[in-house]
Amino acid sequence: MTNDRSDRKANLDSNDPTDHDVGLEDKKDTARSKRQRKTQEKSSATAEGGSDPATQDVGECEDLNDDTADEGETPNETEVLKDQLLRALAETENVRKRAEREREEAAKYGVSSFARDIVSITDNLQRALDSVPDFEGTENEDDPRIKSLQAGISLTQQEFETVLTRHGIKRIEPLGKAFDHNYHQAMFELESEDHAAGTVIQVLQPGYKIHDRLLRPAMVGVAKKSTESAKSDD
Repeated sequence: MTNDRSDRKANLDSNDPTDHDVGLEDKKDTARSKRQRKTQEKSSATAEGGSDPATQDVGECEDLNDDTADEGETPNETEVLKDQLLRALAETENVRKRAEREREEAAKYGVSSFARDIVSITDNLQRALDSVPDFEGTENEDDPRIKSLQAGISLTQQEFETVLTRHGIKRIEPLGKAFDHNYHQAMFELESEDHAAGTVIQVLQPGYKIHDRLLRPAMVGVAKKSTESAKSDD
């Protein structure tokens, strides 16, 4: 009986409030130690990883802003390159057209100097034909030599004119037409009542043109009003 009471008293003594407070303090210390250890681990991880997560977020935002800025500048660079390309294509096209035009002009007018010298042959052929006397009504009218000479010169002249025409060289026929300073060269003026003033009434030397350019002007005589007609008009 006495022993049971002693045991209960011992148990009561063991449930002293002071012992409970000490246990709580130990638990708190343990929890605090765990938190500190976790904090240290996080710090170590941050040091090994390089930067704080918040700092990483800020860096990522800056990178995104830089990318956005680059994307904003890209269209400008594209427009500049497009403009340069269009200019280069236009310049290339202009050079091609210029070269093609020069090639065509060289093919058309490259023989102008040669043609200017060679057309004088037709003048000499015409002079030779004109120099053959007219034997009509004479005893030499039926002379075959005279006829063959005239026919030979005439055929040569016609063939020569055909060759010139084939190469774009054409004779200017100004007789009876109004004087044109672009194709005619006035050598003199003659009073004429049968023609209007400024009309070509005589051709001293025929002119020629190659395609649409003047090769040699025609030397002509131009009609003018007679003195009597001018007085009557006054």
